[in-house]
Amino acid sequence: MAVPRTYHIVTLGCPKNDVDSSHLERILTGGELLPVIQPEDADAIIVNTCGFIEQSQAESIAAVEELAAHKREGQTLIVAGCMTQLYGRQVREEHPAIDHVFGVGQWPEVARLLSVDVDAIFDIPESNVRVAGPSAYLKISDGCDAPCTFCVIPKIKGGLRSAPAGLLVKEAQRLVAAGAKELVLVGQDTTAWGEDLGMPVASGLPGLLEMLAEAVGPDVWLRLMYAYPSRVTPALIETMARLPNVVHYLDVPLQHGSEATLRRMKRPHSTEKVMRFIEELRRAMPDVVLRTSFIAGFPGETEAEFRELLDFAKAIEFDHAGCFTYSRQQWTPAHDAGSQVPDKLKAHRRDRFMRQQQKIAAARSRAFVGRELHMLIEGAGEDDDGSPVAAGRTYREAPEVDGLVIARGEAVAGERVRVRIEQSAGYDLFGRIL
Repeated sequence: MAVPRTYHIVTLGCPKNDVDSSHLERILTGGELLPVIQPEDADAIIVNTCGFIEQSQAESIAAVEELAAHKREGQTLIVAGCMTQLYGRQVREEHPAIDHVFGVGQWPEVARLLSVDVDAIFDIPESNVRVAGPSAYLKISDGCDAPCTFCVIPKIKGGLRSAPAGLLVKEAQRLVAAGAKELVLVGQDTTAWGEDLGMPVASGLPGLLEMLAEAVGPDVWLRLMYAYPSRVTPALIETMARLPNVVHYLDVPLQHGSEATLRRMKRPHSTEKVMRFIEELRRAMPDVVLRTSFIAGFPGETEAEFRELLDFAKAIEFDHAGCFTYSRQQWTPAHDAGSQVPDKLKAHRRDRFMRQQQKIAAARSRAFVGRELHMLIEGAGEDDDGSPVAAGRTYREAPEVDGLVIARGEAVAGERVRVRIEQSAGYDLFGRIL
């Protein structure tokens, strides 16, 4: 293989993969390789795959096949990440155009293959120095120790590994210096941070938030994603309510609303406890915005259990909720469970859930009409009449997963402005810049 001078990275999957790709990009750039926009112009193409569910695996394979079909002579195709951690040998055998396969966390090995002196480059793996718009992801941990019967993440990523607080504080400051107005804290389970470092269960995150809030200052938003329900403690709620730059938003993937289904999933199964901590959240932060995700069609799910899910979601009224059909994952206990739900019925149940959730989300959005909110500008331009208009997010919208706010008026991408919300439509809000 000739010494590469240029590279192109294709990233698939969740924000945690974005962080990993940014980590690799900094190593390659530090090794004096140049990024290029188009894959055909690169000496080396690296695909960071996702292998969490069947759909994401299919998307990863499709991307690899597309790149392999247009690969030119002398070009190196490298496939890495979650999917190849599980199916690396199979992927290599079925796609001979692939030159090299790596698993999870092998980014230094990828860089060494491309003739980069990795040991001479300082970098923090749990970071994302490239700021996309006004927001950046800060990966505070990786891996997971939870026993969920449907999830292959422990097989892919291994057990919980928390990034040291000192490194996270330095990286948060570096991201802010690079222009970030919002840091989105991510991990397989952010509320487990510190447990592998010897901290008591669910006790570490409040203290980390304190340190980060002080380090970045009151004008930088901190947003929490991927909180495990049993670890949303009174201490965490109190800290979120007290710190001015921790936005009143929490993503808690609950997976189901039937206690029988949750037991089969080996998830926290007391819906009463869930109701209780959500009441505590809303009491401490009346304007808190809640996001969650559910699985429809888990093995053994009856119509009665699915109706319990519908009733549970209707009772809580989540601002944002996603529902995914159950995807069988090799190496998980649920893969070989009896009473698999037919695909057609799974899809039907998901559609029923989303029809209900769309009405709930629309009503929750309408409650913001008439309010004045701060908004991070992600893009600005003109409408069809030539009038200035901007798009962005308030505290109620997380990047990439929630809706947008479209506001009339002049603004510059990356800044924070104040808007008055005048209208809602589905998942989006419309307003005017003040």
